Amino acid sequence: MWTFIQDQILGMKWLNALIEQLLLMVGLNVDSRIGGSIQFFIYDTMKITVLLCVLIFLISYIQSFFPPERSRKIMGRFHGIGANIIGALLGTVTPFCSCSSIPIFMGFTSAGLPLGVTFSFLISSPMVDLGSLVLLTSIFGVKIAVTYVVLGLVIAVLGGTLIENLHMEDQIADFIRNNNSKVDIESPNLTVKDRLIYSRDQVASTFKKVFPYILIGVAIGAVIHNWIPEGWVETVLGDNNPFGVILATLVGIPMYADIFGTIPIAEALLAKGALLGTILSFMMAVTTLSLPSLIMLKKAIKPKLLGTFIAICTAGIIIVGYGFNAIAYLLV
Repeated sequence: MWTFIQDQILGMKWLNALIEQLLLMVGLNVDSRIGGSIQFFIYDTMKITVLLCVLIFLISYIQSFFPPERSRKIMGRFHGIGANIIGALLGTVTPFCSCSSIPIFMGFTSAGLPLGVTFSFLISSPMVDLGSLVLLTSIFGVKIAVTYVVLGLVIAVLGGTLIENLHMEDQIADFIRNNNSKVDIESPNLTVKDRLIYSRDQVASTFKKVFPYILIGVAIGAVIHNWIPEGWVETVLGDNNPFGVILATLVGIPMYADIFGTIPIAEALLAKGALLGTILSFMMAVTTLSLPSLIMLKKAIKPKLLGTFIAICTAGIIIVGYGFNAIAYLLV
């Protein structure tokens, strides 16, 4: 039953077979590079788009119960590492990309929440969400997806805890630290209809922002899948290169995408022989440390704290990558 759910419902392999038949009917050979690329592009675009819209709707409905002011109240009840865990978990039901998470991070920080808690939230929000769990399950299987999510939360909790212990509160931008507006706003009592409307609007808004990156990611994946020789990928990102994880992490940092845009690239790299941990390090780097998000974050925190944040995340992602490579045989 689970195999059916993973392959046919989440993976939509029936859709891939249908697209193959349609392409054959119009005389296109799907075994050729061009035909294979077209099949990959249509299938992955349609699959990710459907999953994206369904997931955003469901997650937005859940998120409607956790507006920023209520989330702040929840996190304010916890202390120590427990608060960091709650901050990281709340990040799983918030925006899908790092740039969207930064304004919420700024609001939490100005509201007086501990710095480590807000950074646990900032790390987990783009890296780990309920959508990533479902999408990764559709491609890699449930064991890999769950392991990815758990390790992402571990990075968020440990990273936030380390930043908290460094006592770098003075590294927050002055306009945030001096904002003493801590008005306790009660959450509105939304009806089911209100929540459904909110979820629908979130689907439309997020889809407009994310869809271009899905197209780019799928196009890159199609090229990797059908045009780049397998030997090249294995040489650079396979077990023959001990620095593959570091290279994948450093290459991923300047890029900008979210989990939905990186999935097709990861899928194609895995098919070409790249190591699992190396691929997941690339995904984590792209989603957590994208260049646009770092530029935005620079306006909220000072260079010393920004550098510390980048160093902690980079080190954590690299460690996770090598760890995944070491235990991949247990998960595949």
